[in-house]
Amino acid sequence: MPRLRIAFLASPVPMAQAALAELVALHGQVAPEAAQFVVALGGDGFMLQTLHATETLDVPVYGMNRGTVGFMMNEYAADRLIHRLQAAEEEIINPLSMTALSADGSMHTALAINEVSLLRAGPQAAKLRITVDGVLRMPELVCDGALVATPAGSTAYNYSAHGPILPIGSDVLALTAMAAFRPRRWRGALLPKKAVVRIDVLNPEKRPVMADADGKAVRDVVSVEIRSDPTVRHRILFDPGHGLEERLFQEQFA
Repeated sequence: MPRLRIAFLASPVPMAQAALAELVALHGQVAPEAAQFVVALGGDGFMLQTLHATETLDVPVYGMNRGTVGFMMNEYAADRLIHRLQAAEEEIINPLSMTALSADGSMHTALAINEVSLLRAGPQAAKLRITVDGVLRMPELVCDGALVATPAGSTAYNYSAHGPILPIGSDVLALTAMAAFRPRRWRGALLPKKAVVRIDVLNPEKRPVMADADGKAVRDVVSVEIRSDPTVRHRILFDPGHGLEERLFQEQFA
């Protein structure tokens, strides 16, 4: 039987590097561009890096946890990897596209698998104006920040900010505020996946705001447009019975 072409990628932590050496010795190594599978060794942060790095390749990514949380990862084991890859279940995730306009007039674009967030960058609360599909929905939100999260990212920063957990496969995005001051009791909104969200920063000179898309930060933004990008498909593999849908259930009933 021909050997599967696997690209092993690992975070720099010693535990991940040791796993990399072990697996390459067992299965060989190819470049991601030539691979049938990409195996990511690390934590959730490294998994996001791997998905972004391979987003132009039509290749599934199978993560094994050599980090901390590992929400997007499978359990690590060096044996039976070929069987696990062939039996794995695939989840398709579309990222968010962020287009941010800075105060100096420059435009910045980035993709986010988890969320796009706007955060105050000074001592005073941010003042934001929210428009959805061209309709003004909130003239002024006074807060520490706001984010738009995908279902895959709904258990990350969004959940920490008391946003809802969204079922995988649902055509819904979460719009969540961080420490909303006015309206004081505003708990966010659920939006259709196809919605286009525009967030304008009010009084950005006095109340500076930064935008972040999966770790790609843009400072001094004056407006940000966020939408789901169906043209980018991330293929993530999970062991049977341990996919994202089951993990979301576990988060909610833990």
